[in-house]
Amino acid sequence: MPEYSGIEKVQLPVCLRKGLVNMACYTASKIRYTEVEGTDFYRHCGKSGLMLPPIALGLWHNFGSVDNYENMKQMCFTAFDHGITHFDLANNYGPVYGSAEENFGRILREEMSAYRDELVISTKAGYDMWEGPYGNWGSRKYLIASLDQSLKRMGLPYVDIFYHHRMDPNTPLEETMEALAQIVRSGKALYVGLSNYDGSTMAKAERILDELHCPFIINQNRYSILDRTIEKNGLLKQTYASGRGLICFSPLAQGMLTDKYLKNIPKDSRVARDGRFLHEDQVVSMRPLLTELNDIASGYKMSLSELAIAWLLNKPEVTTVLIGASKPKQILSNLKAAEKQRTTKMESEELALIEKTVSLYHV
Repeated sequence: MPEYSGIEKVQLPVCLRKGLVNMACYTASKIRYTEVEGTDFYRHCGKSGLMLPPIALGLWHNFGSVDNYENMKQMCFTAFDHGITHFDLANNYGPVYGSAEENFGRILREEMSAYRDELVISTKAGYDMWEGPYGNWGSRKYLIASLDQSLKRMGLPYVDIFYHHRMDPNTPLEETMEALAQIVRSGKALYVGLSNYDGSTMAKAERILDELHCPFIINQNRYSILDRTIEKNGLLKQTYASGRGLICFSPLAQGMLTDKYLKNIPKDSRVARDGRFLHEDQVVSMRPLLTELNDIASGYKMSLSELAIAWLLNKPEVTTVLIGASKPKQILSNLKAAEKQRTTKMESEELALIEKTVSLYHV
């Protein structure tokens, strides 16, 4: 890591450095930590020393070149003002590829650079990024080149966590893990993580990383009441047994685990506007189950989305729930779910009812 002296270490936002008195300049809430003090809001990431908030903001959607930049800023500000210190990206988040990192880098540079040491920023590589044989999967060449590009887009010397984004059946696992270790040794990442791995491959990877003395601390996988893949492929059990953290994406199953689709499909919903990730027939077929889960949520005085997030955070294996948002109020709603989870005892009988309800629909 580059060394800084004195005043250089904390870089002022662009609006202050340039003396642009008419330019709005973000100042973080002074109570962003005190309002969660003493509540165990921040959780250790597995057995590591790094602590993460229960809710992290993912930039998969709504931070691309086609999205509203002012709205992006307000979502980042809202998150940080309420204790969300973890922002998650990947090289190809957009659209277009790379644009989420560029936009987040601009927000950091122009508004939030003074708070860099209070943020946990992660990015990934493993999926398609550029043309040709070197812009995909898990080779040393791809991973190291991709992170260099990501750092340039965000204007950062390092990220806090760098992930390999998916398993690569055609690259030796040793090569991929050595690339991660080299990235840490070079000072371009503080920790590494694995995303979309199964339990047996993760176990092999962690043995290699442990031998390389590489700080592998976290897995990132899709997990929700409706998606139990990691329970079946061994990842959930393995990550907990080995003392690694777990951050879960798509906790609301692309919006199905909200009250949005309980009665109909709104015209402004993701299903109506963009059917790439969630289709109308999926929603219709799942509606009876969603209705039953909503009834269970009502018993806790929660909404369906609050129950979905609380169910994850109630699990000892889970460190953090990774949310997406299209507007600031959705972030606040998800934080409310985390607060309810901390203050609500979820009885084993009621948790068993959720499992029984889900199993009846063969999810």
